[in-house]
Amino acid sequence: MCGIIGIVASSPVNQSIYDGLTVLQHRGQDAAGIMTCDNGRLHLRKANGLVRDVFHTRHMLRLQGTMGIGHVRYPTAGCESSAEAQPLYVNSPYGISLAHNGNLTNADSLKQELFQDDLRHINTESDSEILLNVLAHELERQGKLRMDIEDIFKAVSGVHRRCRGAYAAVAMITGYGIVAFRDPHGIRPLVFGKRVTPAGNEYIAASESVSLDALDFDLLRDVAPGEAVFMTIDGNIHTRQCAQETMASPCIFEYVYLARPDSIIDNISVYKARLRMGEKLAEKICRIRPDHDIEVVIPIPDTSRTSALQLANNLGVKYREGFIKNRYIGRTFIMPGQQERKKSVRQKLNAIDLEFKGKNVLLVDDSIVRGTTSKQIIQMARDAGARSVYFASAAPPVRYPNVYGIDMPSSNELIAHERTEEEVSEAIGADWIIFQELDDLVDAVRRGNPGLQDFDTSVFTGRYVTGDVSSEYLDQLQRLRSDAVKKERRTARDQVIDLHNSA
Repeated sequence: MCGIIGIVASSPVNQSIYDGLTVLQHRGQDAAGIMTCDNGRLHLRKANGLVRDVFHTRHMLRLQGTMGIGHVRYPTAGCESSAEAQPLYVNSPYGISLAHNGNLTNADSLKQELFQDDLRHINTESDSEILLNVLAHELERQGKLRMDIEDIFKAVSGVHRRCRGAYAAVAMITGYGIVAFRDPHGIRPLVFGKRVTPAGNEYIAASESVSLDALDFDLLRDVAPGEAVFMTIDGNIHTRQCAQETMASPCIFEYVYLARPDSIIDNISVYKARLRMGEKLAEKICRIRPDHDIEVVIPIPDTSRTSALQLANNLGVKYREGFIKNRYIGRTFIMPGQQERKKSVRQKLNAIDLEFKGKNVLLVDDSIVRGTTSKQIIQMARDAGARSVYFASAAPPVRYPNVYGIDMPSSNELIAHERTEEEVSEAIGADWIIFQELDDLVDAVRRGNPGLQDFDTSVFTGRYVTGDVSSEYLDQLQRLRSDAVKKERRTARDQVIDLHNSA
């Protein structure tokens, strides 16, 4: 999960990209980057950290130009070094920079192809660099000193033929414009919009519509699965379906947790989808426990608030804010390692005792992934004096790894993997647990856009919509990206830094 943005304007774009990335900060807290183009000269600033920490006045002054792209990073593949912060760049052909959200499932074979057949060198472990080089090679195959719009669409068609997995990307081609494209399943979100100014039309592409709202762009629509949208430096826009076969299958976890509630993804309001998740949970509780003794519903801030409020309303039970959140602590789900997650929960939340003392409390969260946060929060509720602590998840049990850009790489790190719901309840210390039914979740989301035929629900079902995910691939993913491996990698990196500092 990352956040991407690209803007072609008639005035400097550095501040707009900065502001757009700030709105997308929830999609990635590991690193941030901006690249701008000014009369054929590229300017880049990227580093590890939050947007506000990466960009200072001196950096912003150097990011000149009326066209640019930006990225906030949340690492799933590769390491966590600043070398893999985006945007990434290749100088041939034309000079292309790219920001990518997602994960390529055939990255290893593509990397070999790029070296052996395309004579291209990959310098990092990032699949985004592979995607960039595939696009660059497909453009280079046109063999032209000056390319045209058809060449761009042919290149994106070549990307779709070669790449598998999830990719929403913005690529800036020096001197031409920005092309935004989305994989044939549309797994990760991407929208585009327009702003009319006295100097002419300006265009934007971004991961979520909230960026457009913040920058006063009008949302035109989502980039369709397999589609490319080319925004030219002279203020025009061109679209083309570039994939032979498409099947819209957006990631349903975007609606559960990843996206902001004020976003609209594939014509579905995330906020309304979460309201319906709360309705479905209330219906299930009334169905299986009509004599429940729930006295108060308390959300685990922030993403569960919408579902929890609707659940409480439908149950006819009080809704209360029982936890106060420290706004300066990042989202625990996307912390880089298990130790960081454990340490951050107590720093992040504090319980209001009077909302818990002597009550039967239903805690509501958007999902339960590793269970670390849930277990600690349940204990906090007990320490605050709750008589009984029940737990509701707006999503079904997460039992399988995600391969499309969310950091759920290892089955054995998922609390619900090979556990019954009762065993999960016992493991996290709840008196009773209730999960959303998958059919109810799908219905809650699809009701906003009945035309959507499918969703990627692989974390709940183990069915991967791209059809190319084998058990061998999942085993390899676990070896490369588990928390234990990441900890070893960070330890090795820290040792190198210590040696360097002591030299």
